[in-house]
Amino acid sequence: MGVYGNFIAGEWRTGAQASTNVNPSDTNDVIGEYAAGTRADVEDAVAAARQALKGWARQSEQTRADILFRVAEELIARREELGELLSREEGKTRAEGIGEVGRAAQVFRFFAGEVVRFGGEFLPSVRPGIDISIRREPVGVVGLITPWNFPMAIPAWKIAPALAYGNTVVLKPADLTPASAWALTDIVARAGVPAGVFNLVMGRGSVVGQAIVETVDAVSFTGSVPTGTGIVAGAAKRMIRVQAEMGGKNPLIVMDDADLDVAVNCAVDGSFFQTGQRCTASSRLIVHDGIHDRFVKGVAARLDKLVIDHALKQGTQVGPVVDGKQLDQDFAYIEIGENEGGRAVVRGQRLNRETPGFYLSPTLFTETHNDMRINREEVFGPVASVIRVRDYDEALATANDTSFGLSAGIVTRSQKLAQHFQANAESGLTMVNLPTAGLDYHVPFGGRKGSSYGPREQGRSAAEFYTIVKTSYAQSL
Repeated sequence: MGVYGNFIAGEWRTGAQASTNVNPSDTNDVIGEYAAGTRADVEDAVAAARQALKGWARQSEQTRADILFRVAEELIARREELGELLSREEGKTRAEGIGEVGRAAQVFRFFAGEVVRFGGEFLPSVRPGIDISIRREPVGVVGLITPWNFPMAIPAWKIAPALAYGNTVVLKPADLTPASAWALTDIVARAGVPAGVFNLVMGRGSVVGQAIVETVDAVSFTGSVPTGTGIVAGAAKRMIRVQAEMGGKNPLIVMDDADLDVAVNCAVDGSFFQTGQRCTASSRLIVHDGIHDRFVKGVAARLDKLVIDHALKQGTQVGPVVDGKQLDQDFAYIEIGENEGGRAVVRGQRLNRETPGFYLSPTLFTETHNDMRINREEVFGPVASVIRVRDYDEALATANDTSFGLSAGIVTRSQKLAQHFQANAESGLTMVNLPTAGLDYHVPFGGRKGSSYGPREQGRSAAEFYTIVKTSYAQSL
């Protein structure tokens, strides 16, 4: 088996070191060996991107749109093949993998259209005889650092607007999921981007990520809070533009007037599907006393029936945890929750399946309060806690009592409460009678507090990060 190389200045380079990509559903299944980049690789990629910047920024809008559209078309045509590859390396189910590739295609299609719709403003001056034009120009060389839990969709929603608005790119995907990024890079390269416009450097964050922060003109990051805060600090030191999407401790409020089936579905989907490995997962279930016992019984019954198995196996609803390190972290938090006094109505267990993998059943805690570590810190696994409350005011106060602010949900039949919640939840996203996880591709995405830093991602809001405003004055002579 050969080594899958980095893509720098229009060429594939393998380098001296490589890392092994292993299937979390079957640790005997090696997906491939992927190049481990160095600082020198990053410097070469940034130099190539800088050299290509002027030509790409001046490229016609139609050319850029055509390239992005070709990427979208190939993603759609190959969505089953690429979805299975994604599921092999990340562990989400085959249906989720195929769906994610489809989402990536939608993102590229959207920004293919935005290229030709994108324009500026023309305004009169308050002074006679002077015209004012307002335009947006590319930021420059953009470094994109992406996570393992959405290894195709998140790179797509960073790459597409970066290229659409005339920037050049250096992408560093997560160490655990390089195959999806490599496949996406291969598609982008063959779609017609000139050499140097798009570059892929795989490898350790401490090496490749650090070098990116120290050399590019702007950084867009999605990942953990500790890494994100370090990147923001590094970017601030250089006074470059930075965008960071980090963690969440997302609440789902269940009021006593809620439809019980809807509430249970929202909780199980939002908390436990994709093994809870979503930054928008609802890990705090804030439940009104009047429905508490029935809700807990309903969720526990649903969890008992979940099919947890190989990601590509027919009928699997939840795949494995991404790797052994994440599995250890999940078990550590389960133990923390028990030591803090939480009652594990359903307790996560290591599961044995036909193939060796990182299989973990869900954990549902009751009798918890908002000051517990399991309700303050992001677990990023199939672990959720129920917090009992007396009324809506207590529920909203509990939901907002967190250092995070990404997504928040409520299940209620009351339009009055739903509207009040949407106006007063301290989060970037609010959901009514829906799981806290689940997004559209054409609207802004981002949070508040410790969840996000910088402009929003996705949709037309992406222009706020990937472009710089220029205001020009002209007097007619």
